[in-house]
Order: sequence, then structure tokens, then C-alpha cells
Amino acid sequence: MSTFPPAARRPTDPPRATRPGSDGEHRVQRRLGTTERADRFYGEQVLDRLNHRMREFVARQEMFFLATADRHGACDNTFRAGPPGFLHVLDDATLAYPEYRGNGVHASLGNIEENPHVGILMVDFLRDRIGLHVNGRARSVADDAMRRAHPRLPVDPVPGRRALLWVVVDVEEAYIHCAKHIPHLQKAPARGTGRPWGTDDAKRKGGDFFAAAAEAPARASFPPPPRADATTWRAEAEKALARARRPAPTTTAPTGTTVGTETATGPEAFSGWFHRDTQA
Repeated sequence: MSTFPPAARRPTDPPRATRPGSDGEHRVQRRLGTTERADRFYGEQVLDRLNHRMREFVARQEMFFLATADRHGACDNTFRAGPPGFLHVLDDATLAYPEYRGNGVHASLGNIEENPHVGILMVDFLRDRIGLHVNGRARSVADDAMRRAHPRLPVDPVPGRRALLWVVVDVEEAYIHCAKHIPHLQKAPARGTGRPWGTDDAKRKGGDFFAAAAEAPARASFPPPPRADATTWRAEAEKALARARRPAPTTTAPTGTTVGTETATGPEAFSGWFHRDTQA
């Protein structure tokens, strides 16, 4: 399945507390009789961080597919592209990519605001014909704050590829997508002036390829977004100020109790392997 040898376990690695994957996939595995095969895959291929070969793979990718969902579970899957390495490896547990100027909808960013869980799929169609899944938790970071934290991030000279902000992904799972059904493609020669990064030219963006705009007159218009009156706005502002005035939680607590994201006995344990399936 893999073109890479399985990652060797280090002698110091602790045993995993739970099986990777969701309770739902564990139930399907039992129903279809694939639990043993799934366990081999989990044990050999599913990591909680990016190893050296994964980091090299990410650094040369020019595109990936991004899956998000809102707080209700409604999904969105989208495509991101840029120059090689636009998906940056900050360290073995953290990725970051710039959000460019788009159509103004910001569906993925909106979902991340409500639900930080994201799935990234990178597929190399050209060279190795292999894929890499990365699942994790994402957050948006302003460009100036990102550059203060990571001053070595390059500034892209192409105006359409200037970062409006960044999405930082904390890696929880990383695993291979096998080569079995990935087609082997070749790059076509560049035509014209290249990609129209940042353009508002409707034709260069694809025009009305699916004839959705042509059908717009037959559809009902969207209602305008609700506007809060002055009284409602003032009440919400007072709530926000009250939250901001609350004192930070104390850092002293009885042994074993939670203090923010840590316990009195030390940092919280890794929680990336989802919930224990007691029937597995």
C-alpha cells in the first residue's frame, strides 16, 4: 500500500491509550470484519505528528483539499493552491497556510470559527503518486501576529497571494493515502501570463461555467442580514466588556484539578486519539 516503510516506534514511545479513529468507524469495522486489518493500519501508519518524510512531502505540495464543518455538522470541502511550500511546516505538530483574497464568502474560515476540526488531504499526482491525510484543530491568526511569531515566513511578491490572514493547524492525526487509485498526471505547459491570482475578471475566474448566474433571476433574493438596534448593540457591548474584565483563572489548584489547559500536576495529556471505544 505504501511506497514508504512503516515508521519505527521509538523505545520511549508510551503505549496508545485508545485506538485512532471514531466510534462510528470502529462499529463499521466490527460489522464488516475488518477490525484486525484496521488495527494493522492504525499501528503502522497513523501518527499523531508529522515525521521527517511527511514534512518533506508537505513542503513541496502546490495544492490540497480542505474539509471543514460548522457547529451543526454541515460540511464544506474546498481546494487550496499556491507555490510549492505555501502550506508551511512550522514544526512536527503544526502546519500553517495563508488565506488569500477570494470571493468574500469565507466558508472555511466561518466553519473554523464554529468548529475547529479540519481535515487536509494532499495528493501528489505528478511524482510519487501518493497522498497524505492530516486531521487536526485549526484557528485563524492575523498576518502581523503570525509574522511576529514566525519572522522567517516569506512575503509573497504576487499581490493576489498576499496573506489576508493565516490558518494554523495543530496536527492530531497524519497518515498515508494509498497509491492504488491515484491517477498519474503531467503538468501542462503554462499558457498566457499564468494564473490570474487575485483577479476580479469574471471570465478569467471561470465565468458562469455552470450557468448558475444565468438562473439567478428565477430565484428569490436573499433577505438582508438583520441589523441590531442601538439598544441591542449596547447590551452586547456591555456583555463583552464584562467578560473582558473577569480576572484570569488562578494558577494554583489542588493536585489533579484542571487549571485552564493544564492540571496542577502538569500539561494536559495528548487527546488526539478521539474517544475510547469500550466495545473494540
